[in-house]
Amino acid sequence: MNSNLAFTDYVVFIVYFIIVAGYGYSIYQKRKKNEHDAKAFFLAEGTLTWWAIGASLIASNISAEQFIGMSGEGFFLGIAVAAYEWLAAIALIIVAVWFIPVYIKNKIYTMPQFLKDRYNDSVALIMAIFWLFLYVFVNLTSILYLGAVAINGIAGGHYLHIIMVGLAVFALFISLGGMKVVAYTDVIQVAVLIFGGLVTSYIALSVVSEKFGVGSGAIAGFKELIHQAPEHFKMIIPRPSATSAQNDIDKYITFPGLLSYLAGIWIINLNYWGCNQYITQRALGADLQTARTGILFAGLLKLMMPLIVMLPGIAAFVLYKGG
Repeated sequence: MNSNLAFTDYVVFIVYFIIVAGYGYSIYQKRKKNEHDAKAFFLAEGTLTWWAIGASLIASNISAEQFIGMSGEGFFLGIAVAAYEWLAAIALIIVAVWFIPVYIKNKIYTMPQFLKDRYNDSVALIMAIFWLFLYVFVNLTSILYLGAVAINGIAGGHYLHIIMVGLAVFALFISLGGMKVVAYTDVIQVAVLIFGGLVTSYIALSVVSEKFGVGSGAIAGFKELIHQAPEHFKMIIPRPSATSAQNDIDKYITFPGLLSYLAGIWIINLNYWGCNQYITQRALGADLQTARTGILFAGLLKLMMPLIVMLPGIAAFVLYKGG
């Protein structure tokens, strides 16, 4: 199998970049002719549909760190790390029922604005600076880097910096058009992500079934995963003892059993889905019914994520263990 990109792959990349970047720049040019409107820029002029909101929420959440990082956790830890995804679906229900009505009723456009109204300017400024640094130096850089590493790997391994610059320029052109461009291009991207992820899982399971001689289908491959790595399908990591192997200790440190479900993951999810500017703003420009439907649609899509990002990692572990 050829692991490098072919000419047609480059054509697809370039055409996709041109279409999406061109759409963002065209919306930016139209907006320049009118008086700048922060609400229109941040909230897509209130034109987003429920399916665009839901798809954009998922596309903003699922990217290189999931496809690379969480697949790696699937290899190391197993299906337990899927708790982040499944509890996120519950968190999205909480956000839809209790958080969003408060934001929309008070005409909140940004999270710092909410904190300014609720507390004072100082709290709003602290949050704005914190999230700006977090987004620029953690979220955005890690996503660009991991995505560039993945693309560079299949492009020959010699273009990392060029790819990173290209992705950054591409992101800039999309951002010029504001939330309207981001949301509707996200619909395309989430369709590609989900379809590509499902195909990847199908291929991985098929390879497992063929290599272990149990058939040629994904179902047989999945059964073989359970047979070869039953510990990778435990949702609660057992507490290690004094005689436990270092690998078992490392797994528990990564995901400390039942406590993860009862405490830490909830704080992360409610903060991320309910108070994170570049997530919540997808729904803030719509009416309450549309916003709620979109968020619940995102929760439904979230349930699929372990199938897309966990199974390939577990399959890789089983193939690695089997030589």
